[in-house]
Amino acid sequence: MAIRKIVTQGDPMLTKKCRQVTDFNDRLHQLLDDMKDTLAEAQGAGLAAPQVGVLRRAVIVVDDTDEMLELVNPEILSQSGEQAGPEGCLSVPGKWGMVSRPSCVRIRAQDRFGNWFEAEGEDLTARCFCHEIEHLDGHLYVEHIDHFMTEDELEEFYEAEENRAK
Repeated sequence: MAIRKIVTQGDPMLTKKCRQVTDFNDRLHQLLDDMKDTLAEAQGAGLAAPQVGVLRRAVIVVDDTDEMLELVNPEILSQSGEQAGPEGCLSVPGKWGMVSRPSCVRIRAQDRFGNWFEAEGEDLTARCFCHEIEHLDGHLYVEHIDHFMTEDELEEFYEAEENRAK
């Protein structure tokens, strides 16, 4: 297992559509293991293969139990509700923007051996499913924002959320 370099905004790799995974072999397993290590090292919530320079439909998402889900050839089956919140990306380091996403998302994907399964996520997990699957089609969250948030705007948002939770 290894830490891979994360590709940043401006690299053409991030604007390309990824190919389906058809070979569930040691190379895929190594990619998924490296992506998990890279995501853990970067302390992110999700990582897509094109972010480490591989144009394959594979992502890692940290769910609400802190488990790293491996999603190969993922697709969104259904979505409901709406949430708006600050979103960032390991490929756009240090920047955040307000993005609206569904609050509940159901996906279908394959595991590292090619077996199909379904999973559902709410809140941050739902946001991550959408964000990472968009990477596979060559899109970044910055396409959804009207401006990058300042540190003050980010702090104000989290203070308001904290007060609302009390």
